[in-house]
Amino acid sequence: MQKLEAHEMPLHKVFSSDYVFHIPDYQRPYAWEEEQAVQLLTDLVEALDRGKEEPYFLGSIVLVKESGTSRADVIDGQQRLTTLTILLSVIRDLAEDPEVRDDLDKLVSEPGAKIRGLARRPRLKLRPRDAEFFEQYVQRKGAVPQLLTLVPEKLGTDAQKAVLRNARALHTALAGWSEARWLDLLQMLVERTYLVVVSTPDLDSAHRIFSVMNSRGLDLSPTDIFKARIIGDLPEPAAGHCATKWEDAEEDLGRDDFADLFLHLRMIYAKKRAEQELLKEFPEQVLSRYLPGDGEVFVNEVLRPYADAYVQVRDAVYEASSGAEKVNTWFRRLQQVDNNDWRPAALWALRHHGNDPVWLDRFLGALERLSASMFVRRVYTTPRVTRYAELLRQLDQGAGLDAEALELSEAERADTRAKLDGDLYLVGKIRKYVLLRVDEVLARGQGATYDHPIITVEHVLPQNPRQESQWTHLFDEEQRLAWTHRLGNLVLLNRAKNSAAQNHDFAVKKATYFAGRNGVVPFALTTQVLQHTEWNPELVRTRQKQLVGLLADEWLL
Repeated sequence: MQKLEAHEMPLHKVFSSDYVFHIPDYQRPYAWEEEQAVQLLTDLVEALDRGKEEPYFLGSIVLVKESGTSRADVIDGQQRLTTLTILLSVIRDLAEDPEVRDDLDKLVSEPGAKIRGLARRPRLKLRPRDAEFFEQYVQRKGAVPQLLTLVPEKLGTDAQKAVLRNARALHTALAGWSEARWLDLLQMLVERTYLVVVSTPDLDSAHRIFSVMNSRGLDLSPTDIFKARIIGDLPEPAAGHCATKWEDAEEDLGRDDFADLFLHLRMIYAKKRAEQELLKEFPEQVLSRYLPGDGEVFVNEVLRPYADAYVQVRDAVYEASSGAEKVNTWFRRLQQVDNNDWRPAALWALRHHGNDPVWLDRFLGALERLSASMFVRRVYTTPRVTRYAELLRQLDQGAGLDAEALELSEAERADTRAKLDGDLYLVGKIRKYVLLRVDEVLARGQGATYDHPIITVEHVLPQNPRQESQWTHLFDEEQRLAWTHRLGNLVLLNRAKNSAAQNHDFAVKKATYFAGRNGVVPFALTTQVLQHTEWNPELVRTRQKQLVGLLADEWLL
């Protein structure tokens, strides 16, 4: 029988001689995005600023570890352990106090002891192909300034690029702090921040634990617990009627979306970003208004109407005697951004103005403009959610289409225009979204649809033209650097990339690649390109100005 151990541990015990963490080569590489790294820091800072002595939990990690040994293979938790190591290393190399630097260095690396024959070693060892890089540029004392000078394109792996990207983001966020502020954060980190460390000496057992911890199974969810509280508070026959309505709503949405609905309801009522788990905050921020005594009101006037609104938003199935398609088009556009933080405001709008499609059309247009701008500008989760929370607050206070939070400042408009006018292709998360949006503007009134199973973004001027090709005569190196990845040089195709065709000269590429097998092109952007007989810098410049101008007009930039 393999022994399972699970312990709640403060961070200073996690980053101690008790553990030498190894990331096995079969694990996926470090891949957290800048947003996730900054969000971790933001969560820690918010816990610090609450000023309470309560513990802060960072979740769990799963290890394969023999009892009595320090070596621990990480099955789950690599991303957090790596990001925490980067965070500690950044503060270590920012700090001027030598004692703080030494203390942090001991958290990041085992200092060793010559008289005991113990060598210095990092407490976390990444996958073999990234371990040396991580030790040299992060874990060694004083290494971070050198890391920040590296060029991402010259790094060997995506994991190394992620380390550099997140180190820069954390360094930028922390560089303006005082030593006292750093010390306050560090004291909270090492003493009051906890991880649940689950370990077993058997790999198969560790994987089973990981699977169980990450599966919903038949465990009670927070919504099940809320249901028991609300329905249990009601007499018959009201309890039976409300239970039926509750279960119908859950069936309409599906279990996962039903859980998300409660997150959105919490936002609509609290009008601020979540600080603790839903199980704690929802009863305080929402149910306290209805319990005890008004559970039936919650089911009839909150749960059921908002569940109906959720289906209309998610499936774009709003109905009205006129104007419904305009509203549903906004829902489809909003769903193209990479987050659902806009949904509480959309749900609020349907709940309060569901009978007014003209108002909804104008409001959702403004909401899409705001969400698109924040998406294009890559606004982080906290300021993004804060903006939507302020919008909900203003709506509740009686503001409508003139809500100040819906408006973009001049700086926000300028930044959005600059992002649209830059090397769009290199921003992988937004490029397809922007091209689809501008294509829709170009094709307005022509009945364009975008339900193709595959849609790819392609270059006209290739990324790496052959030296002897026509492209190198039409565009010099400076012009290729200036235009290759910008909006004016990009098109949409409804099929997978064809690497063999991407470097053809324009006439061949146009005939064999862009035109498709049957000559039918479903995208206005691509049809535009097919109308030209050659592709040169002046044409790309003109097209760039036109397309950015279309989006600037569409979003009132």
